[in-house]
Amino acid sequence: MAARFARPRSSFPVRLCRKIPRMVKTQSYFHDKAVLITGASSGIGEELAWQLAQAGAKLTLAARRAELLQNLADRISSSAKAKPLVAECDVTRDGDLELAVAETVRRYDKLDVVIANAGFGVVGLLKKLSLQDYRRQFETNVLGVLRTIYAALPEIEKTKGNLVIVGSVSGWAATPGASPYAMSKFAVRALANSITPELRLSGVKVTLISPGFVASNLRRVDNQGTFHDGAKDSIPAWLVMPTDKAARQILRAVARGQREAIITGHGKIFVALERFMPWLIRFAGKKMATRGSGYRSQPSSSH
Repeated sequence: MAARFARPRSSFPVRLCRKIPRMVKTQSYFHDKAVLITGASSGIGEELAWQLAQAGAKLTLAARRAELLQNLADRISSSAKAKPLVAECDVTRDGDLELAVAETVRRYDKLDVVIANAGFGVVGLLKKLSLQDYRRQFETNVLGVLRTIYAALPEIEKTKGNLVIVGSVSGWAATPGASPYAMSKFAVRALANSITPELRLSGVKVTLISPGFVASNLRRVDNQGTFHDGAKDSIPAWLVMPTDKAARQILRAVARGQREAIITGHGKIFVALERFMPWLIRFAGKKMATRGSGYRSQPSSSH
């Protein structure tokens, strides 16, 4: 009878063992790369900046709230990492992104990766919204992405680098009460699909990031783009992915050169339903519309 040998037990979780090589590979990919992130003052952008700094990237942090950017830059430098370049920047304003790119190249002599992350969500029923609401939404979420691409592309082509566009699962499945936001993210997805093969010809890799519900300040910003610190998140906590986990998945997708990455398990489910069982999404939308509401309401301060 053949002897049976017990498999030795390890105190180190097998799943963690598998993750470590992927983490190391991702970190090595971004080491010494010059990365510009828009919307870096909070949420996903802030966490991406933190993780990229730990990987040894040379960062430019761009957003409207300069004080928050400076706090993040100080926190990064206090962790014994190089202090990032801070660029007060509004993606709805012509010229701001060109200045941010110029400052990046002046400091680092290159630009390897640009992450078009800045955005917010206009929500509400059609009859309660105006053309100005839709215009404001597209100015940031669509034209802001285009401004970022046009400003950064000449330098990204020189390094044959990465263009990262942060979209949303809402770019796949639209729901009642969020038509401006969904329209903007559908447009961003169409943009990414169109330009990916175009830019591949010049060696630029495009990755579209489509997150589901991730812990961020997005749902605390109202239709005018004003942040409400006291506003409660309308999405159940069990459905929201921690920001650090989402950022790790995003950076891994970029390092691997993925065309698109759906972030969060429920996001993958929504996309699969839209692709293969769209009638179920329509049925859920009908129920929402009957109640006269969408998946979330416009945030407001609770005090």
